[in-house]
Amino acid sequence: MPDHNLSRLVELAKGVRMNDEQRNEQRNSFVYGNTKIENSDVTYALVEEISHQVPRKAVDG
Repeated sequence: MPDHNLSRLVELAKGVRMNDEQRNEQRNSFVYGNTKIENSDVTYALVEEISHQVPRKAVDG
Protein backbone atom coordinates (compact mmCIF):
# COMPACT_ATOMS: atom_id res chain seq x y z
CA MET A 1 0.00 0.00 0.00
CA PRO A 2 1.48 3.36 -0.94
CA ASP A 3 2.32 5.71 1.94
CA HIS A 4 -0.30 8.27 0.93
CA ASN A 5 -3.06 5.65 1.35
CA LEU A 6 -1.81 4.78 4.81
CA SER A 7 -1.61 8.45 5.75
CA ARG A 8 -5.20 8.94 4.59
CA LEU A 9 -6.39 5.99 6.68
CA VAL A 10 -4.60 7.36 9.74
CA GLU A 11 -6.28 10.74 9.25
CA LEU A 12 -9.70 9.08 8.93
CA ALA A 13 -9.09 7.03 12.07
CA LYS A 14 -8.36 10.20 14.05
CA GLY A 15 -11.97 11.26 13.51
CA VAL A 16 -13.54 8.07 14.87
CA ARG A 17 -15.46 8.58 18.10
CA MET A 18 -16.52 5.45 19.94
CA ASN A 19 -19.44 5.33 22.33
CA ASP A 20 -19.03 3.73 25.76
CA GLU A 21 -20.18 0.31 24.58
CA GLN A 22 -17.75 0.31 21.64
CA ARG A 23 -14.91 1.53 23.86
CA ASN A 24 -15.57 -1.24 26.37
CA GLU A 25 -15.68 -3.87 23.62
CA GLN A 26 -12.38 -2.58 22.21
CA ARG A 27 -10.80 -2.60 25.68
CA ASN A 28 -11.97 -6.14 26.37
CA SER A 29 -10.66 -7.34 23.02
CA PHE A 30 -7.26 -5.77 23.73
CA VAL A 31 -7.09 -7.26 27.23
CA TYR A 32 -8.16 -10.69 26.00
CA GLY A 33 -5.67 -10.75 23.14
CA ASN A 34 -2.77 -9.73 25.34
CA THR A 35 -3.54 -11.94 28.33
CA LYS A 36 -4.35 -15.03 26.23
CA ILE A 37 -0.75 -15.00 24.99
CA GLU A 38 0.52 -15.51 28.54
CA ASN A 39 -2.31 -17.61 29.96
CA SER A 40 -4.26 -20.03 27.79
CA ASP A 41 -6.91 -20.38 30.54
CA VAL A 42 -8.15 -16.83 29.94
CA THR A 43 -11.50 -16.67 28.16
CA TYR A 44 -13.31 -13.71 26.63
CA ALA A 45 -16.18 -14.36 29.04
CA LEU A 46 -13.76 -14.01 31.98
CA VAL A 47 -12.44 -10.72 30.61
CA GLU A 48 -16.01 -9.42 30.23
CA GLU A 49 -16.93 -10.51 33.75
CA ILE A 50 -13.92 -8.76 35.27
CA SER A 51 -14.54 -5.71 33.10
CA HIS A 52 -17.92 -5.21 34.76
CA GLN A 53 -16.26 -5.27 38.19
CA VAL A 54 -13.55 -2.66 37.46
CA PRO A 55 -14.59 0.96 37.90
CA ARG A 56 -14.00 3.28 34.95
CA LYS A 57 -12.92 6.88 34.86
CA ALA A 58 -14.85 9.20 32.58
CA VAL A 59 -13.08 9.82 29.27
CA ASP A 60 -13.55 13.17 27.61
CA GLY A 61 -12.78 12.93 24.08
